[in-house]
Amino acid sequence: MTAETIFVGTELLLGNIVNTNAAYLAEQMAVMGFPMFYQTTVGDNAERLEGCIRQALDRSDLVILSGGLGPTQDDITKETAAKVMGKELLLNEDAKKQIEAYFAKKGKTMAENNLKQAMMPKDSMMLENTNGTAPGVIMEQDGKILVLLPGPPEELNLMFERSVVPYLQSKVSQVIYSAMVKVCGMSESDVAQQLDDLIRSAGDVTVAPYAKIGEVHLRVTAKAEDEKQAKKLVKPVIKDIKARLGDAVYTTHEEISLEQSVVDLLLANNLTVTTVESCTGGLLAGRLINVPGVSEIFKMGHITYSNKAKRKIVGVKRKTLEKYGAVSGQVVKEMVGGVLQITRADVAVSVSGVAGPDGGTPEKPVGLVYIACSVCGTVTVQECHFSGTRRKIRESAVAAALVLMRRCIMAYCSKVTFGENK
Repeated sequence: MTAETIFVGTELLLGNIVNTNAAYLAEQMAVMGFPMFYQTTVGDNAERLEGCIRQALDRSDLVILSGGLGPTQDDITKETAAKVMGKELLLNEDAKKQIEAYFAKKGKTMAENNLKQAMMPKDSMMLENTNGTAPGVIMEQDGKILVLLPGPPEELNLMFERSVVPYLQSKVSQVIYSAMVKVCGMSESDVAQQLDDLIRSAGDVTVAPYAKIGEVHLRVTAKAEDEKQAKKLVKPVIKDIKARLGDAVYTTHEEISLEQSVVDLLLANNLTVTTVESCTGGLLAGRLINVPGVSEIFKMGHITYSNKAKRKIVGVKRKTLEKYGAVSGQVVKEMVGGVLQITRADVAVSVSGVAGPDGGTPEKPVGLVYIACSVCGTVTVQECHFSGTRRKIRESAVAAALVLMRRCIMAYCSKVTFGENK
């Protein structure tokens, strides 16, 4: 069954909104084993949208649309899709009740135009929206499937996972099972080289790498008669990947992020942590604080952006700044030393760099970042070189700091386990 996606909204064409739905749905189609050859973005124009839907249905078995299901006049997706499928729109009482309940829960009066969202194509399947007001729709005709989803990602993602995935699974004879292996501290090319035979394999199990900032994610997928058999096929491949990549694999659970893996290490070993940041401006602390339960071990975060702040807050020596500059291994080492004096944490991390686009020199170019990590008195300093925009450099620095934290904590815990720190 071939799939295709259509994204509706003039704001997408103008670049006012980043189309994260495209990446999400593409990945989901790959996970479920549906080949996808086309993605289309179209504005809020009924004639052009109709042409896109007809063309998609001519060449694909499954067409998924997102956006344009709201209450306003320019929300035309459902009306246009129903016209293409030759179905009239009828008031769906269940949809009406859900929309009314949504507004009642919010303590708001529902405007009458919201009932437009309760109009459903005849003989279609309504998909409940628990995060918003616009229900989704599934229509089938002549062996073709049309799925309409709301535009907001938090609504689309949940609706897809709860309603669309089970529906699509019922349409295929084989079960598709997918697992995730997340890797840090290795480049995509290094991972690909280590796993070349697995990635190239055309057997029952596929391994697909996805590059992220500071990470590589590996999607391991298998098709089988039932989920038990599919899991059985995937298990030895994951074991092989872990054996080849070693400690670079930080999780085999899709919901675990790099920062959560670091926080889990800290919690498991009863280690407190503090941060002191310059070029990243609190992004590192922010990622750690995003993890539930971090309050048990996160003591304090400092942003010492100026040289004066580095001196006054965490005690970096004036002579060190004058001799080596703010972006140096010596300064980040003194930054962690100073913040440890303040917080008495077990683990401290500091970051200082040139994020650009200005400020670089031949000796210290844009993208140069130094990171220091202290774990129970042992300090490790790392020099990094990143490229890209200011935002990408800062995000890359945060990812590298998390990787360094993880590596240093694991090294410390290994020494404690084998009695080297006794």
